[in-house]
Amino acid sequence: MHEPETGLRARLVEVGVELVAREGVQALTLREIARRAGVSHGAPRRYFPTHLELLSAIARRGFDELAERVATVAGDGTATARAQLTRLAGAYLAFARENPGMYELMFRHDLLESGHLGLRDTSLPLFGRLVELVGLVRPDLDARLLAGALWANLHGIAQLWSWGSLQLATGADDFTPLLRSALDAHLGREDG
Repeated sequence: MHEPETGLRARLVEVGVELVAREGVQALTLREIARRAGVSHGAPRRYFPTHLELLSAIARRGFDELAERVATVAGDGTATARAQLTRLAGAYLAFARENPGMYELMFRHDLLESGHLGLRDTSLPLFGRLVELVGLVRPDLDARLLAGALWANLHGIAQLWSWGSLQLATGADDFTPLLRSALDAHLGREDG
Protein backbone atom coordinates (compact mmCIF):
# COMPACT_ATOMS: atom_id res chain seq x y z
CA MET A 1 0.00 0.00 0.00
CA HIS A 2 1.36 3.41 -0.98
CA GLU A 3 1.63 5.98 1.82
CA PRO A 4 0.05 9.39 1.01
CA GLU A 5 2.57 12.14 0.25
CA THR A 6 1.62 14.20 3.27
CA GLY A 7 2.08 11.14 5.48
CA LEU A 8 5.64 10.54 4.33
CA ARG A 9 6.49 14.23 4.48
CA ALA A 10 5.22 14.40 8.08
CA ARG A 11 7.07 11.18 8.95
CA LEU A 12 10.36 12.58 7.62
CA VAL A 13 9.95 15.65 9.81
CA GLU A 14 8.98 13.51 12.83
CA VAL A 15 12.03 11.28 12.33
CA GLY A 16 14.17 14.42 12.16
CA VAL A 17 12.63 15.76 15.38
CA GLU A 18 13.35 12.47 17.15
CA LEU A 19 16.87 12.28 15.71
CA VAL A 20 17.84 15.80 16.78
CA ALA A 21 16.45 15.09 20.26
CA ARG A 22 18.50 11.91 20.64
CA GLU A 23 21.69 12.68 18.76
CA GLY A 24 21.88 16.41 18.07
CA VAL A 25 22.14 18.58 14.99
CA GLN A 26 25.14 16.74 13.54
CA ALA A 27 23.01 13.60 13.06
CA LEU A 28 20.50 15.36 10.77
CA THR A 29 21.65 14.15 7.38
CA LEU A 30 19.20 13.40 4.58
CA ARG A 31 20.55 9.89 4.34
CA GLU A 32 20.11 9.16 8.07
CA ILE A 33 16.62 10.64 8.21
CA ALA A 34 15.61 8.59 5.14
CA ARG A 35 17.13 5.42 6.62
CA ARG A 36 15.27 5.84 9.90
CA ALA A 37 12.05 6.62 8.05
CA GLY A 38 12.50 3.40 6.07
CA VAL A 39 12.72 5.04 2.64
CA SER A 40 15.42 5.40 -0.01
CA HIS A 41 17.95 8.17 0.53
CA GLY A 42 16.50 10.05 -2.45
CA ALA A 43 12.89 9.95 -1.19
CA PRO A 44 13.11 13.05 1.03
CA ARG A 45 13.96 15.18 -2.01
CA ARG A 46 10.40 14.72 -3.34
CA TYR A 47 9.16 16.78 -0.38
CA PHE A 48 12.25 18.75 0.55
CA PRO A 49 14.31 19.68 -2.53
CA THR A 50 17.18 20.81 -0.29
CA HIS A 51 18.58 19.62 3.00
CA LEU A 52 18.02 23.15 4.33
CA GLU A 53 14.29 22.90 3.68
CA LEU A 54 14.05 19.67 5.66
CA LEU A 55 16.05 21.16 8.53
CA SER A 56 13.80 24.23 8.45
CA ALA A 57 10.69 22.04 8.69
CA ILE A 58 12.21 20.24 11.68
CA ALA A 59 13.15 23.55 13.34
CA ARG A 60 9.62 24.85 12.80
CA ARG A 61 8.40 22.07 15.11
CA GLY A 62 10.73 23.44 17.78
CA PHE A 63 9.48 27.00 17.32
CA ASP A 64 5.90 25.75 17.46
CA GLU A 65 6.58 23.96 20.74
CA LEU A 66 8.38 26.95 22.21
CA ALA A 67 5.47 29.21 21.18
CA GLU A 68 3.03 26.83 22.89
CA ARG A 69 5.09 26.91 26.08
CA VAL A 70 5.26 30.70 26.03
CA ALA A 71 1.49 30.91 25.48
CA THR A 72 0.92 28.48 28.35
CA VAL A 73 3.01 30.46 30.84
CA ALA A 74 1.57 33.79 29.69
CA GLY A 75 -1.58 33.09 31.63
CA ASP A 76 -4.55 35.37 31.14
CA GLY A 77 -2.43 38.49 30.64
CA THR A 78 -3.35 40.07 33.96
CA ALA A 79 0.12 39.65 35.48
CA THR A 80 2.51 42.57 35.29
CA ALA A 81 4.66 42.87 32.18
CA ARG A 82 7.72 42.11 34.32
CA ALA A 83 6.09 38.91 35.64
CA GLN A 84 5.12 37.90 32.12
CA LEU A 85 8.68 38.55 30.93
CA THR A 86 10.04 36.43 33.77
CA ARG A 87 7.72 33.58 32.79
CA LEU A 88 8.56 33.91 29.09
CA ALA A 89 12.30 33.94 29.79
CA GLY A 90 11.97 30.99 32.17
CA ALA A 91 10.05 29.00 29.54
CA TYR A 92 12.74 29.85 26.98
CA LEU A 93 15.55 28.66 29.24
CA ALA A 94 13.66 25.52 30.27
CA PHE A 95 12.99 24.67 26.62
CA ALA A 96 16.69 25.09 25.83
CA ARG A 97 17.70 22.88 28.77
CA GLU A 98 15.18 20.15 27.93
CA ASN A 99 15.70 20.19 24.14
CA PRO A 100 19.36 21.03 23.51
CA GLY A 101 19.54 19.55 20.00
CA MET A 102 16.37 21.22 18.80
CA TYR A 103 17.34 24.50 20.48
CA GLU A 104 20.67 24.51 18.67
CA LEU A 105 19.01 23.77 15.34
CA MET A 106 16.41 26.51 15.78
CA PHE A 107 19.03 29.24 16.03
CA ARG A 108 21.54 27.93 13.51
CA HIS A 109 20.74 30.32 10.69
CA ASP A 110 23.77 28.97 8.87
CA LEU A 111 21.82 25.68 8.57
CA LEU A 112 18.32 27.01 8.00
CA GLU A 113 16.40 28.88 5.36
CA SER A 114 14.23 30.97 7.64
CA GLY A 115 12.18 32.30 4.73
CA HIS A 116 11.03 28.78 3.84
CA LEU A 117 8.12 26.90 5.32
CA GLY A 118 6.94 29.81 7.43
CA LEU A 119 9.88 29.62 9.83
CA ARG A 120 10.00 33.41 10.17
CA ASP A 121 6.24 33.42 10.75
CA THR A 122 6.81 31.16 13.73
CA SER A 123 9.94 32.71 15.22
CA LEU A 124 9.37 36.45 14.77
CA PRO A 125 6.12 36.63 16.79
CA LEU A 126 8.02 35.24 19.78
CA PHE A 127 10.53 38.06 19.50
CA GLY A 128 7.67 40.49 18.92
CA ARG A 129 6.10 39.42 22.21
CA LEU A 130 9.44 39.95 23.96
CA VAL A 131 9.68 43.45 22.44
CA GLU A 132 6.12 44.26 23.51
CA LEU A 133 6.72 43.24 27.12
CA VAL A 134 10.10 44.98 27.32
CA GLY A 135 8.43 48.13 26.00
CA LEU A 136 5.84 47.97 28.77
CA VAL A 137 8.51 47.57 31.44
CA ARG A 138 10.91 50.16 29.98
CA PRO A 139 8.93 52.60 27.81
CA ASP A 140 11.83 55.08 28.10
CA LEU A 141 14.17 52.91 25.98
CA ASP A 142 14.23 51.41 22.48
CA ALA A 143 12.29 48.21 23.19
CA ARG A 144 13.56 46.36 20.09
CA LEU A 145 17.22 46.92 20.96
CA LEU A 146 16.72 46.18 24.64
CA ALA A 147 14.76 43.00 23.80
CA GLY A 148 17.57 41.97 21.44
CA ALA A 149 20.14 42.44 24.19
CA LEU A 150 18.00 40.53 26.66
CA TRP A 151 17.45 37.72 24.17
CA ALA A 152 21.20 37.53 23.52
CA ASN A 153 21.77 37.32 27.27
CA LEU A 154 19.17 34.55 27.64
CA HIS A 155 20.65 32.70 24.70
CA GLY A 156 24.08 32.98 26.27
CA ILE A 157 22.76 31.64 29.57
CA ALA A 158 21.10 28.73 27.74
CA GLN A 159 24.20 27.87 25.74
CA LEU A 160 26.71 28.25 28.56
CA TRP A 161 24.40 26.26 30.86
CA SER A 162 24.21 23.42 28.34
CA TRP A 163 28.01 23.27 28.22
CA GLY A 164 28.30 23.29 32.03
CA SER A 165 30.32 26.52 31.97
CA LEU A 166 27.96 28.63 34.07
CA GLN A 167 27.60 25.98 36.74
CA LEU A 168 31.38 25.78 36.99
CA ALA A 169 31.92 29.54 37.01
CA THR A 170 29.07 30.50 39.34
CA GLY A 171 28.54 27.38 41.42
CA ALA A 172 24.84 27.61 40.56
CA ASP A 173 22.78 24.45 40.26
CA ASP A 174 19.71 26.28 38.95
CA PHE A 175 19.49 28.95 36.24
CA THR A 176 16.76 30.94 38.05
CA PRO A 177 19.16 33.32 39.88
CA LEU A 178 20.95 33.93 36.58
CA LEU A 179 17.63 34.69 34.91
CA ARG A 180 16.73 37.19 37.65
CA SER A 181 20.15 38.82 37.33
CA ALA A 182 19.78 39.12 33.54
CA LEU A 183 16.34 40.71 33.89
CA ASP A 184 17.62 43.12 36.54
CA ALA A 185 20.62 44.04 34.39
CA HIS A 186 18.49 44.82 31.33
CA LEU A 187 15.29 46.13 32.90
CA GLY A 188 16.43 47.53 36.23
CA ARG A 189 15.70 46.02 39.61
CA GLU A 190 12.12 45.15 40.27
CA ASP A 191 10.41 47.36 42.85
CA GLY A 192 9.40 45.73 46.10
